[in-house]
Amino acid sequence: MPRTAAFFDLDKTVIAKSSTLTFSKSFYQGGLINRRAVLRTAYAQFVFLAGGADHDQMERMRQYLSALCRGWNVQLVKELVAETLHDLIDPIIYDEAASLIEEHHAAGRDVVIVSTSGAEVVEPIGELLGADRVVATRMIVGHDGCFTGEVEYYAYGPTKAEAIRELAESEGYDLKRCYAYSDSVTDLPMLESVGHPHAVNPDRALRREALAREWPILDFHRPVRLKQRVRGFSVPPRPALVAAAAVGAAAATAGLVWYASRRRSTVA
Repeated sequence: MPRTAAFFDLDKTVIAKSSTLTFSKSFYQGGLINRRAVLRTAYAQFVFLAGGADHDQMERMRQYLSALCRGWNVQLVKELVAETLHDLIDPIIYDEAASLIEEHHAAGRDVVIVSTSGAEVVEPIGELLGADRVVATRMIVGHDGCFTGEVEYYAYGPTKAEAIRELAESEGYDLKRCYAYSDSVTDLPMLESVGHPHAVNPDRALRREALAREWPILDFHRPVRLKQRVRGFSVPPRPALVAAAAVGAAAATAGLVWYASRRRSTVA
């Protein structure tokens, strides 16, 4: 039988917040950003959860954030994420998403996290969740081991669908038998690329599309620590986590995800 997979968007689909913006305090304490940037990312988190901005506003923010992360030492970013991962991410994982991941693994499907957030943030979260692969934004790293501020690969919109198709070709996935989950209408190309698309906590535009196409609409609302789940989150032995499109944008708090997450809601 052809292999199958379940593709999950990350922010507001598997976890309750923006994965990148959640690390703002850690990056402040690590000296990567100042207090003003912390306040700005706190506002971004609010906007991400509650509203949106137009395309021009988000493009300006993307440029600002790309410039802000220029010069960040990549190894330091990875260390800060590793030190605070369990404290910051574990409590905001949706119980319903964790159950779905278990069910897909039990059915023999690979689990792939497909996120606009940077690889330095997404890869550790993927490992925590027991994902087999991740697709994430990546930024160019200079010879000094620091971000240059330039984007090499942006995992957003149609590029997510392209990455899924490339994975299907290399891994032998039958996309007609695969599953996909997302909260945003910007992930419509990703959802359309599989035979079993699902809208999770959808924005207004995606809800309209899901209703029109008779796609399942799921409501995830129970963030819970993995160890506290009734069933217990047990991950079977899996191959080492593979970064399908990673190395990138730990542009974290000041990451490109602000741009993507705010852009998601422009259509809503």
